[in-house]
Amino acid sequence: MNGYFVSSRWLIILAVLLLTAAPSYSQEDVTRVNDSGFSATVRPEVPFFHEDHNEKAEIEDCTACHHVYEEGELVEDESSEDMECSECHLSAGGGTAVGLAAVYHKRCRGCHQEQKAGPVLCSECHPK
Repeated sequence: MNGYFVSSRWLIILAVLLLTAAPSYSQEDVTRVNDSGFSATVRPEVPFFHEDHNEKAEIEDCTACHHVYEEGELVEDESSEDMECSECHLSAGGGTAVGLAAVYHKRCRGCHQEQKAGPVLCSECHPK
């Protein structure tokens, strides 16, 4: 009976610790760039703190990253926020995961180079 009491106490302590720590690791705070179009990856997923990134980069318009094209033309004021990049970039023209990676690199790395801010080297985005 005494062993049961000690085990129960530790379970309660563990539960309290997990519940108090969980809000600091919420999905909104810590995310990774992950697209189901990558069945196998060569490098680790990219950690990406969406809100922190946009605040630091002063990005207020979601379409700066989440664009929509129809018939090769950019659709103004329409966002692809609820979609994975692979939904368009793998389906258009029989794309591949390699082509999808190039899309991410062009969009993310290209912007960092243009703005002269943010990571541009492989290991700066893909930590081991």
